[in-house]
Amino acid sequence: MVEEGSHAVTKEDPVTVDDTFCEVFSAYFARVLITAATNRWAMESTLEAKGLGRSATLPPSEAFIEREARTTESPDGRPGYILQIADRKRSELDYWLVARIRKGVLPFPTTAVFDAFPQEKVEYSVKIENTPIQLFGDGYEEIADVFGRRVYRIPRIDGFFYVEEKFGVGKGVSGGNFLIMADSQGSALLAGEVALDAIKEIPYVTGRMAASGSKVGGHVYTEAVATTNDAYCPSISDKVKHSEVGSDVNCVYEIIVNGLDLEHVKTAMRVGIEKAKGVRGVRRITAGNYGGKLGSGRIDLRDLVGKQS
Repeated sequence: MVEEGSHAVTKEDPVTVDDTFCEVFSAYFARVLITAATNRWAMESTLEAKGLGRSATLPPSEAFIEREARTTESPDGRPGYILQIADRKRSELDYWLVARIRKGVLPFPTTAVFDAFPQEKVEYSVKIENTPIQLFGDGYEEIADVFGRRVYRIPRIDGFFYVEEKFGVGKGVSGGNFLIMADSQGSALLAGEVALDAIKEIPYVTGRMAASGSKVGGHVYTEAVATTNDAYCPSISDKVKHSEVGSDVNCVYEIIVNGLDLEHVKTAMRVGIEKAKGVRGVRRITAGNYGGKLGSGRIDLRDLVGKQS
């Protein structure tokens, strides 16, 4: 028996991992550290900055909380969270990086924001000069060397807002995914949660769970950018000619993994799949791919977990 909390699977009831792949694509990434005097305000600000960031199919860019940062990692020694922001288009990433900081961080009590992108991966920088962030200071802002960083010190009614003078941007990997197919919503949900907990331990990646499970384009609404992945919807399997859902599957969740490089994304997918397989009720692991419409890169599931699955 393999235990996972109160859930278990036996060797006689293995989970099938399909011989398939997910499509991945290159995107521009920024990585910022948001801090505050207390964890509450750091978290609330990070959630606000993340905003409507779950989907790559609609603006305003994608944004994901990577993890909580240790106070020893923060330039100002305060609690904080690392946020990744990504977009296929450089101009969109540049715009929404500034907008998310201005609307999601600057207004929150005691917050500061620092560049957290690995220097060796930086391709270019987004400068804060002449953006709505600097202009908020109305001429009272100034450049200062504090916390070992070069920052803008912008007056607020609670003191000063410290924001790094520029933020590094580099290419990363988007679109890593696998689908958890289970006999119940409870099993699928738990499998997704333990997978995300494992993914969180891998550096430079983010994991999230989606119930939407979209496909590229649509069969009926052909003008749509993305529509429901009907082949993997148990609720309409009797209506879908090309359904991939068997009679033993009643719920599917998609786990999406993005990151700053391909190897970390692969590692995160592998540990997530292995954890999900250990939850009773999980029947099958597969992946979403769309005939190259999403991305030209690929990650083969069997290469991640071994040929024996």
